This record gives sequence, structure tokens and C-alpha cells, in this order.
Amino acid sequence: MAARRGAASREGVCPVVLIVEDDELIRIEVAERLERSGFSVMQAPGAEEAIRLLTTTSVDLVFSDVDMPGRLDGRGLVNWLRREHPRIPALLASGSPQRRDDDPPLLAKPYRASELISTIRELLAHAERQHAT
Repeated sequence: MAARRGAASREGVCPVVLIVEDDELIRIEVAERLERSGFSVMQAPGAEEAIRLLTTTSVDLVFSDVDMPGRLDGRGLVNWLRREHPRIPALLASGSPQRRDDDPPLLAKPYRASELISTIRELLAHAERQHAT
């Protein structure tokens, strides 16, 4: 299923952010902060579950931890996302932010909620502008 296009700008529609984080407490706290900031939120404890959700549900942005157990880490998820859903922007977070040339934007943990929210809004606005043409 294709990602929703323009969800961030449609009146009355909250952008949907998929949070991919293996630490349940962090995942829940991030979800609550994003929901209070006007986003709809979906959650996955790892990349494999995120892929299952992405194949059946529309999201506007994926926010993922880099280091997670399982077959795929956050970077592997981003590579899959770029192949299967290239219009969906991604944002990574890591406690050891070694940025690679092909990485999407990367937040260093610990990050402030305001930094996360503003970065997500910027990425959604950029994606909206890119796909409006």
C-alpha cells in the first residue's frame, strides 16, 4: 500500500509517524509526546514488525532507533523503506551517532522532545514540497 501523500497538509488529518524502538519505555514516551503535539502514532518494537506495518498501513514518516536486535537494524529498515516506499521520509536516532553518508537525518540520544518534533515537522514539510511538483 502506498504512503499517504500530503497528509501533513490536509486539513483535519494528523500526520502518521511510525516509531520503531526496541526500548518500550522510550517508545511509549516518544509516542505520548508526539500525540500531544498533534501526530497520530504507530509503534513497532523492531524493524521486522515495522515492515509488516508498512506493507499494510499508510504512514507519513518513520522514526527509528539505529541499534536494535533482530535481522535488521534502523539503517536496514531505512534501506528497505527507500526501495519500497521512497516517498516516506525517515529519521534515525542513536546513542552513538556515527553518521554515514547515506543516512537520513540522525538525532543524537538523548534528544529533546522539541528537537524531535521540529525535525519531524521539517521533514514532513520537505516531503510535501518534494511531492507537490
